[in-house]
Amino acid sequence: MENFDFDLRSIQEARDLARCGEAAAKKIAGFTAEQIDTILKSMSKAGEEHALCLAEMAVEETGFGKVMDKAYKNHAASTLLYEEIKDMKTRGILAEDTVNKTIDVAEPVGLVMGIVPSTNPTSTVFFKSMIAIKSGNAIVFSPHPSAAKCTLKAAEVMRDAAIAAGAPEGIIGCVSMPSMGSTNELMKCKEVSVIIATGGPGMVKAAYSAGKPAIGVGAGNSPAYIEKTADVKQAVKTILASKTFDYGTICASEQSIICEESNHAEVVAELKSQGGYFMTKEETDKVCALLFKNGHNMNAKFVGRSPQVIAQAAGIQIPEGAKVLIGKQEGVGEGYPLSYEKLTTVLGFYTVKNWEEACGLSIRLLQNGIGHTMSIHTQDRDMVLKFAAKPASRILVNTGGSQGGTGISTGLPISFTLGCGTCGGSSVSENVSPKHLLNVKKVAFGMKDCSTIAADDPTFTWKDKTQDASFSPADFVASFDKKEGVTSSACQGGNDDNEKLAALVKEIVLAMKGQ
Repeated sequence: MENFDFDLRSIQEARDLARCGEAAAKKIAGFTAEQIDTILKSMSKAGEEHALCLAEMAVEETGFGKVMDKAYKNHAASTLLYEEIKDMKTRGILAEDTVNKTIDVAEPVGLVMGIVPSTNPTSTVFFKSMIAIKSGNAIVFSPHPSAAKCTLKAAEVMRDAAIAAGAPEGIIGCVSMPSMGSTNELMKCKEVSVIIATGGPGMVKAAYSAGKPAIGVGAGNSPAYIEKTADVKQAVKTILASKTFDYGTICASEQSIICEESNHAEVVAELKSQGGYFMTKEETDKVCALLFKNGHNMNAKFVGRSPQVIAQAAGIQIPEGAKVLIGKQEGVGEGYPLSYEKLTTVLGFYTVKNWEEACGLSIRLLQNGIGHTMSIHTQDRDMVLKFAAKPASRILVNTGGSQGGTGISTGLPISFTLGCGTCGGSSVSENVSPKHLLNVKKVAFGMKDCSTIAADDPTFTWKDKTQDASFSPADFVASFDKKEGVTSSACQGGNDDNEKLAALVKEIVLAMKGQ
């Protein structure tokens, strides 16, 4: 293969992985729930053992985020995820309805393709491997080129642990020579049954255009509304803990803070005391010039970076202990760059008069990350219900976007693939879990006699008027004339025409009856 170009070799590798993966999928489809659990335990243990070293690899290779936080994401995608899904039914009979006499039976989808982002390159591999195996499927990964080494290593850790516990060879594969050619080959090859795409909008769109089932997630642009009844100190603490988690690389992380005029002074003071640095208009412009290129597209160089790295590159001075950079904004959309998604330690800041204005602002902000996530900090349950109508699939209350959206600090399923619903261009609106990688077959028992189903139905009434001797074709014509408003005097002048029409109708009726 040394004489072939890189892209050709990568395509051939993708084909080989897909073929091996399909064979493995057919084998594991027959495994029992006990066999699957043994494999998952082994994978979970291996993920925990390699959580730190893989986090270090990811930060070193990509430059994104924090080692400790990436290690915790690896922990969440292995240990915490296993504890959550271990008792989930994914084999055989899932449920039985004795009243309606139906049975739900699980069936694996086959070979899954997982597209992995550079922002969460190892935890995403852990997560997708675990849910694929739990559902009785095989999986093959397409890594982001800038995170190829750590993604491949994470896949090898999961693969080796799975095979050691009895999984078939080829159960978890990963492209070692990533290219657009290999990714396209996997997306379109016949062996792959479904695609889980986690990445940029372009990659997600390509996955949905591959001609097969896909689960894709869009961009987030989560606003965090600190309502007037909120515990401001706790709200600020929570928001900063979320936004600084892995330096903001999770799509559910807060992108803007909204407060009211009534609590504005308290929110600003609390943000400053807890490490928020409010930039001047000039400083905000300098930072925005770094963060975005070609309008509001995020510059990859500053994804998942500390505020100190960003400030130094922008040529501005910030306190040594600053945790996030905050820029006041007066609007949304073009001309207001901080109203868009920023997967780093920078926040937009808005002040509104009341909750109605916060509602409208939230909706406008969510248009740039529609369907994903928003959060509200409040003690008013009625206010929560008002904001539940916003165009976001996750409405988080008194918790952080990063931890809450992924299910780490909430009761949502632990997931690193967060559906955005149809409004966000996604096929699911939930946190993706093992159930999304199952075909659920319905077994339905007959409950009615098909031969007498109409006669036995008391709600169905019907009369065959063609069998009524008192209702002739001429009567039919006459009734039609009556409905159409034709007067009897008008009909008298055309008896011959009426007789011809009646005869024609009679012929049609007899033809319909087969006589």
